[in-house]
Amino acid sequence: MCGIVGYFGQGMASDEAVIVLQRMSHALRHRGPDESGIYTDVRAGFGHRRLSIVGLADGQQPMRNGDGSLWISFNGEIFNHVEIRRSLEAKGHRFRTASDTEVILHLYQEKGDACLDALNGDFAFAIWDGRRERMLIARDRMGVRPLFYAQRRGMVFFASEIKALLQVPGIDAAIDPFALDQVFTCWAPVPPRTMFKGVSELPAGHFMVLDGSGLSVRQYWDLSFPPDGEDFGRQDESEIADELLALLDDATAIRMRADVPVGAYLSGGLDSSITCALAKPYAAAGLRTFSVTFDTAEHDESPFQEQMVSALGTWHSAVACGAEDIAGAFPSVISHTEKPVIRTAPAPLHTLSRHVHDAGMKVVLTGEGADEVFAGYDIFKEAGVRRFCARQPASRRRPLLFSRLYPYLPGLTQQTPESLAAFFGGRGEDVADPLFSHRPRFRSTAAAKIFFSGDLRKTLAGYDATDEIVARLPGDFARWHPQHQAQYLETKFLLPDYILSSQGDRMAMAHGVEGRFPFLDHRVVEYAARLAPSLKLKGFVEKHILRRAVAGLLPPSIARRTKQPYRAPDSRSFLSAREPDYVRRSFSPQALDETGLFNPAAAAKLLEKCRRQTDGFRDNAAFVGILSTQLWHRTFTQGSIFNDDGRILTAVN
Repeated sequence: MCGIVGYFGQGMASDEAVIVLQRMSHALRHRGPDESGIYTDVRAGFGHRRLSIVGLADGQQPMRNGDGSLWISFNGEIFNHVEIRRSLEAKGHRFRTASDTEVILHLYQEKGDACLDALNGDFAFAIWDGRRERMLIARDRMGVRPLFYAQRRGMVFFASEIKALLQVPGIDAAIDPFALDQVFTCWAPVPPRTMFKGVSELPAGHFMVLDGSGLSVRQYWDLSFPPDGEDFGRQDESEIADELLALLDDATAIRMRADVPVGAYLSGGLDSSITCALAKPYAAAGLRTFSVTFDTAEHDESPFQEQMVSALGTWHSAVACGAEDIAGAFPSVISHTEKPVIRTAPAPLHTLSRHVHDAGMKVVLTGEGADEVFAGYDIFKEAGVRRFCARQPASRRRPLLFSRLYPYLPGLTQQTPESLAAFFGGRGEDVADPLFSHRPRFRSTAAAKIFFSGDLRKTLAGYDATDEIVARLPGDFARWHPQHQAQYLETKFLLPDYILSSQGDRMAMAHGVEGRFPFLDHRVVEYAARLAPSLKLKGFVEKHILRRAVAGLLPPSIARRTKQPYRAPDSRSFLSAREPDYVRRSFSPQALDETGLFNPAAAAKLLEKCRRQTDGFRDNAAFVGILSTQLWHRTFTQGSIFNDDGRILTAVN
């Protein structure tokens, strides 16, 4: 796992190129604290920061092939590098190192751009083909590892994080207001858009070619489902459960490959518990597990964590995360997410990854992806109930099904059918809307935009953030089962753009920790996509076939747990007796006038309301969104980098 930077094109003298690459690379030192390297050619250059995990002694980068005609800078892991190496050796390839990086170079020599189809991994890499004067830049299928790029002076610059691009002369931190609107609607910018005007993100499952013809971006993989109503083939649950367990076991086994110890996150939920149970047999020296605990009962899962630790016998440690910890880490969190957020959920993971780093570990397995792949989120149940209600919009009984959703929100059970229908929808809605499943979430989040300034509203007039999602839907989308449509939206947009980014890669790599995700092995994802919807969501039982597959691995109390989404305290984290100074500064009329993005009077009223401990989603989302946007503006447009207690450390530039 590493941080990569580079450029393509001729617009700098060689000595200037080296200086720029050094500055870009230095901005990513948190991603690769072990080693660094630089390579320059007449038309291309790479910089690299290394977190050494595979091929410790000989995996230095940038790396060349035998004759120096190919160079690579690689961030990530290729989990099937052992098998690929064997197949290439059988064809006569000879290797100089034990690293998976060299495997990519040889595979590119053998297959060209089609090498991407053979890779099972989480990656972002760039290959400079000197003979063809051509650069290939690629990102993994699920979007685990980030890659951003920008054009300047006739050149293309790229990096693992945007802060590295801001080291390039002429690339400035100007806000894209439409990206902010997407954050306040879809929870994150929709690639290729980013918060920075003129900076693009390479979407998951895409590659970019840079050559004399210019820049072209192409898709090499996409999630796909069978047409609705098509025969799903053999759907024997017992055989499918056995096949699925074998596939998950192999996905876990190859993710335990490393030249350093591999641990695991253990939240106490079903997914992380499965991951730990599958990983333990492959941890020769015993499995180290890590968790975060809260002092608020609605967020804390420590009793379930303790059950799994006892059942598996792992070497476990936990870090407590209270309101002051969240508030203390939050400015640093935003400097790493490089975009505003509307939830505080990344902050405890920032604290947890620091705890893992302090324990001397570099790699952890996590359970992310299971909810998207096996329909585990309540939004999938909610969409089904809404469609059921829409078929008889006058029914008073059907909306009562909404009260069975979200068991961690007990207030729903006391609501009337009319209140439930009004809150969730389902009456007179357009069920043909491609975003039907997610419209309530988008509407609920977008309600926080009431705090936008008048000038920002004028800029955004007529713009609908969700149009960019609709424009990126595949041609077969309308032919899929509604549940599969919802799974696609969750997997292709929220997962890579928010969960794997703001809660995943950025929080772990802030402390030089690599996360690995067995449920996001593309073989598992593709296998699950071919299964009938009812095998994933059976009535109100989420992840049905997954539960059956792993029934023998877990204590019954864990195996039967309903989904409790990972959450953290929001506005209350900042507005205790020890309210951080940066909260007052961020909500001050002067700071709000300077950014020009929010209405100062409305924001002041929101701040006072939240000080009275509001629990409403809109107010919490608005508070966190405004605060994080103000911190983002101060961090990147004013050049401030914060430490974990909110104090300014240094400037970005």
